[in-house]
Amino acid sequence: MENERTMKDMQQEVDRYISQFKEGYFPPMELLARLTEELGELAREVQHVHGMKKKKSDEAEKSLEEELGDLFFVLICFANSNGIEMDRALGTVLEKFRTRDRDRWTKIGEE
Repeated sequence: MENERTMKDMQQEVDRYISQFKEGYFPPMELLARLTEELGELAREVQHVHGMKKKKSDEAEKSLEEELGDLFFVLICFANSNGIEMDRALGTVLEKFRTRDRDRWTKIGEE
């Protein structure tokens, strides 16, 4: 696919965007607050789409994709501002799951 980007590409793209502003990245606690806020907005959309608590008629409807994108952007900002390579962080976590949880769940075809 022509639009495929690596995690590193995405982190660099966000960094180029943020780097054009004097203010730069928000401090860690501000970014954590923003992550929490964006997660709450995503939760609200999930509740509206899949849950029992639908939005009121005067509440704006947003897509799950938009809210997930907002959360992902702030997560990348947090990683960048702390010098974390997200692909390496994810690789570490996946390896932990592959070893620690290898027998925790029933694999398809092994019932």
